[in-house]
Amino acid sequence: MLDVRKLRLLRELSHRGTIAAVAEALTFTPSAVSQQLSALEREVGVPLLERTGRRVRLTSAAEVLVEHTESVLEILQTASADLATSAATLGGTLRIGVFPSAVSSLLTPALVSLSTDHPGLNLMVSELDPARVPDALRSDALDIALIQEYDHVPLAAEPGLESEPLLEETVHLAATDPGGLVDRSHSSWIAGTPGTLCHVLTVRACEAAGFTPAIRHHADDFGAVLALVAAGQGVALVPDLGLANVPDHVVLTPLPIRRRTHLAYRRGTRTHPAIAAARQALRLTAASDTLASRVTR
Repeated sequence: MLDVRKLRLLRELSHRGTIAAVAEALTFTPSAVSQQLSALEREVGVPLLERTGRRVRLTSAAEVLVEHTESVLEILQTASADLATSAATLGGTLRIGVFPSAVSSLLTPALVSLSTDHPGLNLMVSELDPARVPDALRSDALDIALIQEYDHVPLAAEPGLESEPLLEETVHLAATDPGGLVDRSHSSWIAGTPGTLCHVLTVRACEAAGFTPAIRHHADDFGAVLALVAAGQGVALVPDLGLANVPDHVVLTPLPIRRRTHLAYRRGTRTHPAIAAARQALRLTAASDTLASRVTR
């Protein structure tokens, strides 16, 4: 019988790429991860890793085993969810991942609702960029999270995860004077930290308009972005939820670009009582009149 814990390590290696990254994510030492993977190789009787210097690559047999691992983990998650439905009250810990612009307007009201309806549920929130969510969900660092996609940055299919639409917003060009995207080829730009979705969006949207943006500042908080725009430091792309406090003299031009927020969770956990309660609370908040007044639908 194959050890599920070792299979998970192999699955994590397939997604993270290095033994060091797997060790850091799962709080193991690199040597412990290597030992467990070597033990798994002995159990299956075929090579799973090809080593080149300090790097490793999964063999074709390992890739097949990872596919089976995804199915096994989904079945185990479903079994756990079914067992949890028999509990008289909802308890335990629910770890929620959220991107910054959704904290006050979308997540906070949902947390109030969850705490009121399920006082035995221990809620833990982590703020992180959506690009980091898939690995956090697969490693059990999160149970449910908000992820995004933009028209120019579509959502990639993620093995082992399931998602559902939650909210759609318009993206605006923030500047100190009117004008569309094609008029900003010679402007300085303010974008997110390299590697974030906001940074990728800025680059791809400008390239689609025919130019490469001259990015002068990097900021991930939309309040800081708008302050920099108001100070004449450049122009930026800002979605509806990032427009909570727009400084004077900042001109917003709606663009034909949409940001879509999805709920994401591990396959097999959709019906788990805690996940189901969080999904309901977040969907009710997203559909509320208060939030709808801030979002262009």
